[in-house]
Amino acid sequence: MSKLDEVLKGNKIDSRRLLSASRKLEALRPEDRRVRQAKAKVRLGTASDAEKELAKATPRSGKPVSPRLLRDALQGGEGLSGAAKRRVVRVVNHLLTQKKKSEVKPEDLFGA
Repeated sequence: MSKLDEVLKGNKIDSRRLLSASRKLEALRPEDRRVRQAKAKVRLGTASDAEKELAKATPRSGKPVSPRLLRDALQGGEGLSGAAKRRVVRVVNHLLTQKKKSEVKPEDLFGA
């Protein structure tokens, strides 16, 4: 049993809820598209000062936690990329804050 599995069972979080919440959290929104557009203008050198400031923000990935990613994470998380681990941690923390519990760190879910 992995650390992630223990945290999910200990806090009574269903994996289907995790997948659903991730889809809503990671979905691209208009402000994310504006950030990507501003970054493109900065690369081209045609950006204004406001666009340069906007380009510093980090947009959502647009990639939710997939069933395969969740399965691999529940089996220990070996071979997962850092971005994939961040997405799992982000959605677990979102669900924990909804339950008014404290957030977890990536080390708590995937080890050192």
